Order: sequence, then C-alpha cells, then structure tokens
Amino acid sequence: MSKIDTLCVQAGYEPKNGEPRVVPIVQSTTYAYDTASGLADLFDLKADGYFYTRLANPTVSALENKLTALDGGVCAIACASGMSATLLAILNVCNAGDNIVSANAIYGGTYNLFSITLKKYGIECRFFNPDAPQEEIEALVDEKTKVIFAETLANPTIVVLDFDKISAIAKKHKVLFMVDNTLVTPALFRPIEYGANVVLYSSSKYLDGHAVALGGVIVDGGNFDFTATNRYEEFLVPDESYHGLVYSTLGATAFGVKCRVQMMRDLGAIMSPQNAFLTNLGMETLALRMARHSENAKRVAKFLSTHEKVEWVKHPSLEGDKYYELGKKYLPDGMGGMMSFGVKGGSEKAAEFMEKLKMIKIVTHVADARSCVLHPASTTHRQLSKADLEAIGIADNLIRLSVGIESADDIIADIKNALENI
Repeated sequence: MSKIDTLCVQAGYEPKNGEPRVVPIVQSTTYAYDTASGLADLFDLKADGYFYTRLANPTVSALENKLTALDGGVCAIACASGMSATLLAILNVCNAGDNIVSANAIYGGTYNLFSITLKKYGIECRFFNPDAPQEEIEALVDEKTKVIFAETLANPTIVVLDFDKISAIAKKHKVLFMVDNTLVTPALFRPIEYGANVVLYSSSKYLDGHAVALGGVIVDGGNFDFTATNRYEEFLVPDESYHGLVYSTLGATAFGVKCRVQMMRDLGAIMSPQNAFLTNLGMETLALRMARHSENAKRVAKFLSTHEKVEWVKHPSLEGDKYYELGKKYLPDGMGGMMSFGVKGGSEKAAEFMEKLKMIKIVTHVADARSCVLHPASTTHRQLSKADLEAIGIADNLIRLSVGIESADDIIADIKNALENI
C-alpha cells in the first residue's frame, strides 16, 4: 500500500489517455446509453456505471474511492452532510424496536439525533460513559442492539476512545461497531485497523479543510460477517424493493451496497458533484495539514496549561491529560487540532475572552485551516439539559478551540492578548 501522504494526492482517480489529469466536475443528473439492456444491467448491479446522480456520480465516486483507500475499506458513500451520513448508516441496519448503544461523549447534533429524533421512529439509544468499565457498557447490549457507536476523539470533550475495549464488546456480541473519525481523519488514525466496521466523517471539517463544502462520508470496512448472526435479518432475506437481492450474498460490500441502493435511493442525501470536487481538492493536502494542526495544538495546549487565567485544558498531548496514554497508543502520528479549555470565571468570562480575540473568530465550525472558537453549552449543545451537559463533561466555561495552520506564535499571541484583557 502507498503511504497516506501519497494516497491523499493520488488515490481515487486514474485518468485514461487524453483525459483530464485533475478530477473533473461532472455536473449532470443523468447519463445516456446506447441500449436498454446496458442501462438495465446497471440497475441489476451486473455492470459498473452511472445512471442517476442521486445514486452515483463520477466526481463523487472519485472522492469515495479516495476515502476507501485512505481508510482501508471496501467502498464508501459520500453524503450531503455529516449528519445525513450518520443517519443513513444507522437506518441501514436499524428498524423500529431496535436500539443502538452509543458513547455519550459525542457531537451535540449526533446526541440529539440519537436521543430525540430516532426515538420518534422507534429506535432507542442507550448511552454509556466511554470511561466506564467494559462490563458496564456490555450490559447495555441485548438481542435488539444493532450498533455500538463512538467518536475516535470526542467533540468537544476531547475524549480519546479505548478501541480495544469497545471493539471487544462488539466482536463478542457480533454487533456492528460504528466510529465517527472526523476529528483525526485517516491521516492520523484508521479505525478499521482497530476493529471498527463502519467509519463516518463530516467531510466539511478536516477533509475539506477550507470550510467551503458541506458533506459527509460513510466508509464500509468490509469486515463484518452478516451471515454469522441472525441479528440483521434484512441482510439475510430478499429485498423485494431491489429485485429480491439478498445483501449478505455480496460478502464484504453488503453494508455499503445496501446503504446505496436502498437508503440513498429512498432518502436522496448524496453529496453534490461541486462539493465532492472541492472536498477532493482539499484532501490532497490532508496529510500536510493534519501534521501542522497537531503540532500547533500541542504548543497552544502547553501555553494554555501554564496561564493563570485558565482553569483547565484538555488535549491528549499534555502529559497530565487523562487521555495522554490512550493518545500515545492510538494517535502516535499526531493528536489533531481540537482542544477544549476553561477560562476562570464561568460562562461570562468565557464569552468575554472569545470577544477579545482578533485573528481567531467565533464560528459554528471546527477543523478547517483557520483557528476558531465556540462556546458549546450555548450553541452546538444548547438543546441538552444541564444534567446532560454535566454527564458528558461540558462545563459552562468550556471553550472549544480549533487550532488552525497559521503560525503557532500568532495563534498564541492572540490568545494571550485576549486573556490579558479579561
């Protein structure tokens, strides 16, 4: 296999003689064929190709192929957003009456999807503390559990997941292990190599890298045997909505094919060709950027940890951090640019600090080239109750800092100036 740096630049698209060297934007919803049988073969999965952009598009496919190569999966599906990717992946295996078991240290939008929206459709979510003992988490799994879900690096609490512990539970019970890898990307960590079966991304973050293209990606690891358990009946019986296809007969690509021809067909949340083009373009520098994000964040975290107006700092690069050892184990090539910290004085001082920043902006985004901050308790996680916020470790003075690729000296100078003026 080529190195990650090379795959970021080269994977996903191979031009034929005389074709564009750069992935072209195929801005078309439909495709022409010479024969009816040729088109019918596409619908029957007897041939590869494109017949309608709601299901597949050449530009989108190039991005999907790149993520497949980077994560070491068997196929990928690019979606309209990170949230749509998560929803499609869950609905691909869950029906009313089923449940999922999820870490409670996850992005606020995902938490709300699991705890509120899915419940309306009869899918229960049972939350666990990722630091809880294996036996305590395992007790939440029953015969109706279809997914164990977690984030590699939790947004915004910066919890590093213990993959050995969670994957052991999933394997023991033959339950699909689904991981959101947004905040570290395959440039720093490949969850499939540590037991994950499905990997999710909000591609709007580090993959794009420039905050210009909304999107999400589902990567099928191809390492879950649906024939080894009766837990996933829909994979074992004919799908009458798709020519009686039995998905488990597809082997490694069963999850990905079902997600595309059933979920994407019916819900229509595919990424646009324009956004796929921009995301692919951004990903060519992913390895370079993740190294710089990680290096800058390590320096910023060290500075914050010594400042008298800072109550606490969370970044696994700090030797005193709770997740320092897990960070060294799973993220030896870099721990990303995301961190959180608390300014002394509560939420009022946190807001005052953010308003004193000059270069670093207050935005509802993370993980792009520019440094930015947010107060999650009053924004991305404001739908959670005070008890829920406390349960997942979001204090009222927590500031989420996404460290960009600017000069670390300039980032630190801006933070220092803001702290000195509150």
